[in-house]
Amino acid sequence: MTKTTWLPVLILVVAPLFVVGSLILSILYGADNIGIKTVWNAIFHYDQANLDHNIILTSRVPRAVAALLVGAFLAISGSIMQGMTRNYLASPSIMGVTDGSAFVITLCMVLAPSMSSLEMVLFSIVGSALGAGIVFGFGSLLPNGLSPVRLAIIGTVIGTFLSGTSAAIASYFQVSQDISFWYNTKLHQIDPALLKLTIPFGLIGLLLALSISKSITILSLGDEVSISLGQRTKAIKLLSLLAVVCLTGIAVALVGKVGFVGLIIPHITRFLVGIDYKWVIPCAGVIGGVFLVVSDIISRFINSPFETPVGVITSLIGVPFFLYLIRTRGGEKHA
Repeated sequence: MTKTTWLPVLILVVAPLFVVGSLILSILYGADNIGIKTVWNAIFHYDQANLDHNIILTSRVPRAVAALLVGAFLAISGSIMQGMTRNYLASPSIMGVTDGSAFVITLCMVLAPSMSSLEMVLFSIVGSALGAGIVFGFGSLLPNGLSPVRLAIIGTVIGTFLSGTSAAIASYFQVSQDISFWYNTKLHQIDPALLKLTIPFGLIGLLLALSISKSITILSLGDEVSISLGQRTKAIKLLSLLAVVCLTGIAVALVGKVGFVGLIIPHITRFLVGIDYKWVIPCAGVIGGVFLVVSDIISRFINSPFETPVGVITSLIGVPFFLYLIRTRGGEKHA
C-alpha cells in the first residue's frame, strides 16, 4: 500500500477511538464535572430521579453528538465545495451558505413562529441553497468573479448583508433573543428532539456526498478534463450543491452558525490523505467531527464558569488560517 492509501485507511480504522474518546470527554467535563461511573449508570441504568442522570441524557449526550455531527457535516460540505469549484477558500461560512440558512430561519420565526421542527430543518436547507445561489450568481456575473479571493469577498459581503438584514428584522419584530441562538452557536441549548429528527436528513446528505466522491475527484481536475473523461459536469455539480445545502442546512438548524470548520478541515485532510475524494470526504467527516467536539470542550474552560461560544474557538484558529491561505496562494484556483 502506498502512503496515500494506508494513511486514510489508518485514519478511518482509528476513527472510532477518537470519536468515542472525544464524546466521553465532552460528556464528563463542563460547569459540573461528572464521574465516568455516573455516566455509565445514566446510560445503562437510568434513574429519572437522579439529577446527574437527567443532565447527562438531556444535555451532555445530545450536545456531544450534535457537535460531532455538525463538525462532520460542515467539514464534508467544505470539502465538496473546494473540490467542486477548485477554490481553496470555499466553505459554507465564507460563501454565504450558513448566513442564508440563518436568514431564512429568521424570516420563518417572524412570519411563522409556530413552525414545527421538521419545517425549520426544511427551511434551513432552503436558506442554504438561497445563500449559495446568491453568492455564486453574483460571482458568475462579475469579471473573474469566480476566482478564489474575489468569490470569498463576494461571499463575505453577501453573508454580512444577510446577517445584518436578519438582525434588523429580528430587532424590529422583537425576536432578537430567539434569533441570537443561530448566530452564537450555543451548543448547550441543543434540542434532543430536533437532533433525532435531523439524523435521517444527515444520513441522506452523507450518502449523497459519498456516492459522488469519485466524480468530485475528477471534477477537481477541471471542467475540461472532466468533460474529456465523459463526466456530466452539470449533473455532478448539481448533486454536489444538493449535498452541501442539505448538510449545511441541518448543521445551522441544529446549532446555528459555526465558522471556519468547512475551511480548515478540508485542507488538513487533503494534506494527510491526498486529493482522492473517495478518502477526503469520509476522513474530513471524522476529523471535522472530532475537531468541533474538542473545540466545544475547550470553550467551556476559557471563561469558566461561563461558557464561550464554540464559534469563538473556531474563529481564533480559522481567521489566521484564512489569511495564511490568501497570502501563500494568492488568487489562483486549485484542486
